[in-house]
Formats: sequence, structure tokens, C-alpha cells
Amino acid sequence: MQNRTHNLNELRIENVGENVELVGWLENVRKVSKNLAFLVLRDFYGKTQIVVEDEEIMNFVDSINCESTVAVKGVVRERSAKNPNMATGDIEVVPFKMELLGRCRYNELPFEINRSMDADENARLKYRFLDLRNPKVKDNLMLRCKVVNALRQRMNAENFMEITTPILTASSPEGARDYLVPSRIHPGQFYALPQAPQQFKQILMASGIDRYFQIAPCFRDEDARADRSPGEFYQLDMEMAFASQDDVFAVIEKVLPPVFAEFGKYNRASQAPFMRIPYAEAMEKYGSDKPDLRIDLTATDISAFTKDSEFESFKGAFVKAVVIDKFSGARKFIDKVIADVEILTGSKTYWFKVDENGELVGGVAKFFASVKDQIKSELNLQPNTLVAISADKKLLKAQKTAGALIKAFGYATDNHIDKEQYAFCWIVDFPMYEIGEESGELEFCHNPFSMPQGGMKAIKEAEGNVDKILEIKAYQYDVVCNGVELSSGAVRNHDPELMVEAFKIVGLGEDDVKAKFPAMYNAFCYGAPPHAGVAPGVDRMVMLLADVDTIREVIPFPMNKRAQDIMMGAPGFVDEKQLRDVHISIVKEDN
Repeated sequence: MQNRTHNLNELRIENVGENVELVGWLENVRKVSKNLAFLVLRDFYGKTQIVVEDEEIMNFVDSINCESTVAVKGVVRERSAKNPNMATGDIEVVPFKMELLGRCRYNELPFEINRSMDADENARLKYRFLDLRNPKVKDNLMLRCKVVNALRQRMNAENFMEITTPILTASSPEGARDYLVPSRIHPGQFYALPQAPQQFKQILMASGIDRYFQIAPCFRDEDARADRSPGEFYQLDMEMAFASQDDVFAVIEKVLPPVFAEFGKYNRASQAPFMRIPYAEAMEKYGSDKPDLRIDLTATDISAFTKDSEFESFKGAFVKAVVIDKFSGARKFIDKVIADVEILTGSKTYWFKVDENGELVGGVAKFFASVKDQIKSELNLQPNTLVAISADKKLLKAQKTAGALIKAFGYATDNHIDKEQYAFCWIVDFPMYEIGEESGELEFCHNPFSMPQGGMKAIKEAEGNVDKILEIKAYQYDVVCNGVELSSGAVRNHDPELMVEAFKIVGLGEDDVKAKFPAMYNAFCYGAPPHAGVAPGVDRMVMLLADVDTIREVIPFPMNKRAQDIMMGAPGFVDEKQLRDVHISIVKEDN
């Protein structure tokens, strides 16, 4: 234990009378008189009260600032005023010697350590070394460590082999922007940091490895979100040879629930088998491909009742209704939730109520007067029910807005959500292709390496017909927990001929496939096994388990929302020699 006999969470009443040596950060000083002061000493493990009753030691304390590191030699005694909120609250240490180990040179800190989570985020990130001294922040890192260790143990128990794949690799089109690294010895050429170990793990399957996993770092140049960190993140990456979708599901359903039940805020987690929801059903019923199954609200299509409506917003639109029964909220409450949804989605939303007499009142009730009985029957509307409505000419927009209504009212009304659990599900049968929002052209919906359902037959029959192409489903799946997508996965396309045909649909020919994925294509030409995998995000898992709002709370050194490490000053400028070494020059754009 270095130069300490105990850590600062160890001493108890049975240690009274012992001589001890302690080290830590001076958290607080409360000076009562010239020769009496109460100090709080903090280390990684906890806190202990130090009582100074000696003038010489008091002079030493007066000469240093809080957050300096000190060594204390002293005697343990019982506290007269015990503190039940401290593990060491039954005792205190009276020092006969104190020594300065590391001086804090600032009288004022950028924020109070124990309240750092309330500070401005940029301040926290700039002074992350101070932020991490906060026991609550440190606890998140301890949780992360325990979760990663538990995941490793469980994957080992399932006979998976941990293999580390390269960080410097080739650029490939996998859905996000690459981080590029210029080569010094190959002028004009670049490495890329891997967006995921996707190709490597599939090559491992073709190499004869039966079950692979790693806690894999992934690098993507993408914008930050509450559940996404820009730059880098970690995932429990796994792949299985000679495996089907069901094989992957069986492993994840063994590994994740015990980890969530053991380390989460809630001790309930879905058990195997998780609910399986086809993508089309998820969008229609929940308005989301990552539904929060703790909420018991769903959407129902009522377009048949509104196609001839006098209300312009309903005419020719897809109209979805979310029924919130046993509703007692006031008009002000409804308006607030509706306004939040409209800001979030950019779409207008509507509502009406069924009062205690069974009459439709408020909002857009008058536009349902002519179909009152039918709508009440269709939606099984009981007195004291709120009906929230989305409408749009585009089906997906109407569905997503209904999904936002489900979440908003689910979270805002206690009787429609069972919060204290981890509710898992699989979203399955994703479309293989979609029309890109920006490009307006056919693109892969998720992973380009997924196996199309129906194989070569489905691809050939849809050739040249956009509508049929969009109907092709993939053996693609997501695992979702409490409305958060933990991972995408798929049964992989291991047939080189089928891979070429699948890529042709998005405008890439055989030469393109060979050029962009040379190693994987070549490996598959030597006999590849059917294989499948998935990669749940470690950061997202820990975020859920810690019950924090943003993923940055569970990452040791996160970037800010603009992908900057303001503690280290990254990204930053480099000198001309460094640029010359990698054959790069900076070209300034004209204003």
C-alpha cells in the first residue's frame, strides 16, 4: 500500500488506538480556533476526518490549499459526533505529523469538486482531472470497469476467443466518415482508423476462428448526441462461425441480462427470449425502430376515419393515434407535452379528449364528430382518455412523430411506464436497401455486408425494379434496451458472387467490391463459413446502468459536442516539419 497503512475508506471503530499512515487530497478545512480544525481527507476509496489539535501542524495546514496531496501519521480515536453518512464516520484521526506531497497552487478551483457535475460542461472537460476527483464521477468509471470485466468473463464462459484487431487499417465505405492518418513512408497514401473491426472479424471467420470477441475501439467522424460520443467509442464486438441469427441471439440473451441485473440501478432485466419485433411492425406500432417497451402506449392508424375529413391536415395524410387512458392531466400539461414533441420532430401534432360522459372534447374533437361512435369503437375509448395524433403525407414522418408522442406522454405520465427495469427487444427484418435522404438514390439501409433474405433469388428477381428492391429484407437486427439501440448486427453475406450482386444495386460493380474490400473478398473466395455477429456498445450499456443522461458521463476523457478534447487541445495545429514528414501541405481556402 505504498506509504499508507490504510486507505481512506477502511478505518472503523475497531481501529481505535492504532497508529496509522494515510495519504490523500485535502478536500476541506473547517478551522474552529487557533489550535483546532477539522479536515476531510479524500482518496480513491473514500474519506476520513482528520482533527488537528496541534499548533505546529495547524501552521502547516494554513500554508497549503485544498486539493493539495498530503501524508498523515496519527492515532485513530472514536468520534464524539458520529457521521452516519460516512463509512469512516465512527472514527477520526489525530495527526502527530503531516507532510506535503503535491501542492495545489491555486486558491480558487474552477468548480467545487463534489459539485462538479453541476458545472459548465466545457469547464468540466478542460479540468477533467479535477472532475474525476468527484466520487460520483469516479463511481461511473468504476462501474464501467466492472461491467467490462463481467462481459469478458461471460464471453469467455461461452467459449469466445479474445483477439485484438488492427487500429491502422484501410479506408472503406461503412456508413460514416473515416479518420484518416497520412503515411510517412508511402507519400500520398493514408491509413484509416477503423469504424469497426467489421472486415477483420469476418476474415477471422474465414480463417478458421470459431468464436471471436474483443472490447473494440471504433472511430467515426460523426456528430455528438446524448447517446453517441464523437471520435471514438467501445463495443463488445463478437462474431460466430457456422452460425445463424438465432445463435447470436442466444449468446446475447445469456450475456447481457445478468450484467444489467447485477450492475444496473434496477435489478430487473428481460430474460431470454427477448421479444422480436419486425422493423415494419416497430415503426407502425411504436413509431420507432428502438422502442422503449417499459411504456405501454402504442400507435394505431386511423387514416380510414380521416380521409374525408374537413380538417386540411388530415386530408390524404397518414394519421396515427396514441391512446392515453386514465388521463387526468390539465390542458396546460397537454399543451406543454405537445409543444415539446413539435419542437423535437418539427411536425404539428393534435389531440382530443374523451370526458367523463364519453363525449369527445377539446383540440380537434369537432373533426371526429361524424365518426364519433366508430372511432370510439376502433380505439376502445373509455371516459377520461386523451388521444394524441400525428398526421403527415409521408408515412415515415407520421410514424416517427407518433413515436415521439408515445415517449413524451409515456415519460410524463407515471401510470404508463414501468421505469424500474431493463426492457430488451430485438428489432428484426430490416430493409436491405433504402432511398438515401441526401442522395435520393438507392443505398444500403444498414450494414452492406448483411445477407439478404431470399439470397441470390431475391436479388435477381428485384433487379431493375426499385419497388421490389426496397421490399428485400436483410438478416439484419438491432438489440434495443429502454429505447436505446445498443447494437446492430447481422448474418453476414459470405458468398462473393452474392456480395457482388448486392453491391451492384447501389452502383458498385465487381471491380469496385474487389478494390474496396480486397482482403475480405479474397478470403471468401477460399471457402468461407456462414457467420453472424453483433456488437453492443459498451459506453451505451454503462450509460443505461449508471442512469445518466449523456454518454460523456461514463467515458474517462470524452470530447465535447464539437469533437474537441479541450483538456489536451485536440485537434490542434502541428509544425511544418511534421507536415513535411507525412507529405502534406495546408491549402487555405479563399474567402
